[in-house]
Amino acid sequence: MSKKIISTIPLAQQIITICKSKKLRHIVISPGSRNAPLTISFSNDPFFKCYSIVDERCAAFFALGIAQQTTEAVALVCTSGSALLNYYPAIAEAFYSDIPLVILSADRPKEHIDIGDGQTIRQEGVFKNHILCESNLTNNSEYSENLLNTNFRKVIEAIDVAENQKGPVHINIPFYEPLYNTIEVDNEGLNEFKLTNNVNSSYECDLETQSRWKKASKKLVLVGVFAPNQISNTCLDRLLEDPSVLVLAETTSNLHHGKIIPSIDQLIAELTNEEMKQLQPELLLTFGGLIVSKKIKAFLRKYTPKIHWHVNTKKAYDTYGCLTSHIKTSPQLFFDSLQGNNHEISVSNYQEFWLAQYRQRLKGHDKYIKSIPYSDLSVFNQIFIQLQQEVHLQLSNSSTIRYAQLFRLPKTVEVFCNRGTSGIDGSTSTAIGAATINEKAPILITGDLSFFYDSNALWNNYIPENFKIIIINNDGGGIFRILPGNKEASYFSTFLETTHHLKADKLAAMYNFEYSFTNGKDLTSKLSTFFKAKGKQILEIHTPRLINDAVLLKYFSKIRE
Repeated sequence: MSKKIISTIPLAQQIITICKSKKLRHIVISPGSRNAPLTISFSNDPFFKCYSIVDERCAAFFALGIAQQTTEAVALVCTSGSALLNYYPAIAEAFYSDIPLVILSADRPKEHIDIGDGQTIRQEGVFKNHILCESNLTNNSEYSENLLNTNFRKVIEAIDVAENQKGPVHINIPFYEPLYNTIEVDNEGLNEFKLTNNVNSSYECDLETQSRWKKASKKLVLVGVFAPNQISNTCLDRLLEDPSVLVLAETTSNLHHGKIIPSIDQLIAELTNEEMKQLQPELLLTFGGLIVSKKIKAFLRKYTPKIHWHVNTKKAYDTYGCLTSHIKTSPQLFFDSLQGNNHEISVSNYQEFWLAQYRQRLKGHDKYIKSIPYSDLSVFNQIFIQLQQEVHLQLSNSSTIRYAQLFRLPKTVEVFCNRGTSGIDGSTSTAIGAATINEKAPILITGDLSFFYDSNALWNNYIPENFKIIIINNDGGGIFRILPGNKEASYFSTFLETTHHLKADKLAAMYNFEYSFTNGKDLTSKLSTFFKAKGKQILEIHTPRLINDAVLLKYFSKIRE
């Protein structure tokens, strides 16, 4: 029988045993001493896939990327002190994006807190506003059976919550020294601990819901962040057979259909008050995660529907100030039940009228794109023209995701973006973590600030050899030139736009990426070479800082001409 080396500390043994039984396979470890009992035990058990990421902030986003793709909990292991605090940005993102993470933080014993001991902070409750569950374990030099049972219950409960409710949990683990003692044990099977599954597997529309749906002649379905392949094509076909249903879906929705409008801002920008009233729905149905488009949020807050249903197994935000019902099921189950009850289709021209308007906007889009100078907008147009069909696409926040919203992407492209908190931190780390799982060709499109902010993400031994990064470098935070504000103010370029003259060539060399650069003159050929190239690639595209905002701000009026 094969042997394995584990820590001699009973609490560490217990945690490893539970994680193994729960099939919590992916373990992202940052180096440290206080967490050595966990590191030793996880890394010596072949059941676990362990990753060593030095920077804890990068480690947490890397783990988030893995969990984003597997939809299963991923564990993070760190030492005591400020190491733990570096997890917080990714924990907040996981909390708002419903991504399961299990934080296993090593700690000093309680009597060592606040006495001036090194690498020691108050770890209990540090994430209390952005986690689903916290378990503070107890340890002492004489580990009793009663203590074993208490800690067992706490760990099981936390992992169950992470898996069932889809979000981050924190298990804080005090360890006494010595930390490095080990024993060799048989690598035998473990008893299975049953995972409690509280997710509803069925749903039945009540008569009132069916009646309200049938009576509404203007039904707007708005879809935010949504994982691929969560709704069947048959379901979408049946939904869109109803002429009273208009579906607006963001790029991150991963929904594709000839009758779905994927570029919301193209449709609603520059509408007159009368047109806004025409678009105003009687019934708003939303599902998926958070919405990027500020325009649709402003519209729905002003032209509110009488009825707003949000379909989600877990939570419903009253984003538009008119939420009337939280339907606690999955969108697929909801539509299956609704469609299965032979509901009557309303007489309406709501869908066709706005699809016709959208088709006109697309003509305006094509005409305007042909007329513009070299800029961010023209670059994104070229990228999406040449983008491969089978792609796992990760987008950074700020300008990148907003530009992507203006284009219809192929249905074989899977799109992801950290929209839970919409931060620029961690985009590259998340993309790399996700790429270790998703078998499609991985491409990250990112802005310059987002890339440089998370440059430690490349300090990573697990980057797939086909990983590709496109950096749109406009010498600063281009989003601030688009937003309202005095661009001529003395503080603007330094403290808001944060202009710089950095390039990624030295970072690419340090981390063994092939690097290429263009300022637009050979963009088409550089993109073609980049997409065909083998090995890890970075393509940096430099755009003119002082032109991009003017080109984009004219876009919405020009596409209506």
